[in-house]
Amino acid sequence: MSALTFGFGPVEAEFWRWLFVMTRIGAALLAAPFFGAASVPMQARVIVTGAVAAMACAWLPIAAPPALLSLPGLLAVAGEVLVGLALGFVLQLAFAAPTIAAEVIGAGMGMSIASAADPQTGAHSPALGQYYGVVLVLVFLGLGGHLLFIRLVLDSYTTFPPDHTWLGAERLAAIAGFGSQMFLTALAIALPVTLVLLAVQLAAGVISRSAPSLNLFALGLPAGVLAGLAALIVSAPLTGDLMADVAAQALDSARMVIQPHGTQP
Repeated sequence: MSALTFGFGPVEAEFWRWLFVMTRIGAALLAAPFFGAASVPMQARVIVTGAVAAMACAWLPIAAPPALLSLPGLLAVAGEVLVGLALGFVLQLAFAAPTIAAEVIGAGMGMSIASAADPQTGAHSPALGQYYGVVLVLVFLGLGGHLLFIRLVLDSYTTFPPDHTWLGAERLAAIAGFGSQMFLTALAIALPVTLVLLAVQLAAGVISRSAPSLNLFALGLPAGVLAGLAALIVSAPLTGDLMADVAAQALDSARMVIQPHGTQP
């Protein structure tokens, strides 16, 4: 005679395991610049996080702590949050480069006063930054970068399994060092337009010295705006390639965070 049991112990264990896996994935998606945007509803974030966590539970042998609400369990949850936030923050640093470039270009063109609410962060940013941000997100999603990012989050369980999630001083220093790379990328994006604006400002200065009766502000500001718009139109075909490089750089930086020690990037 076979004894049948209808207890919900295994179901409850799988539920807590699913919630535990959602912690790292949800932290990574919350810190990412596209999933974590202020315009994305919280319900959509929870649904995407739960769906990815369900697939991760089916594919990966991830074990949750036996007592999730105990001190060791809470420390394990904190470690999961640390790894997820680190991956999303690295991506956020790379996505901030076009916004910084737009700040530099807008200041040179005299268009810093033209600002709008950024849907990514909710803060005010130049209108040109909105353009660069939308183009970057479209290029990133069009190239499948969101799928690669989710794959990196799942691959992080190999390098940082549960209860072994401390990144270490070397990786934390590397994450902070990605900030300098962000400024270099912003400089590369803004340099062509900035050089054109510099040439226009120098020409306006020479003209104002040659003819002091001319109003420098009435001459230099419209010339700077027109020259900046012309430079942006001319460089528009290269914008997609620049944003593709930024997206690839963001994924490479996130991949460096989860690489085991001793491997080459």
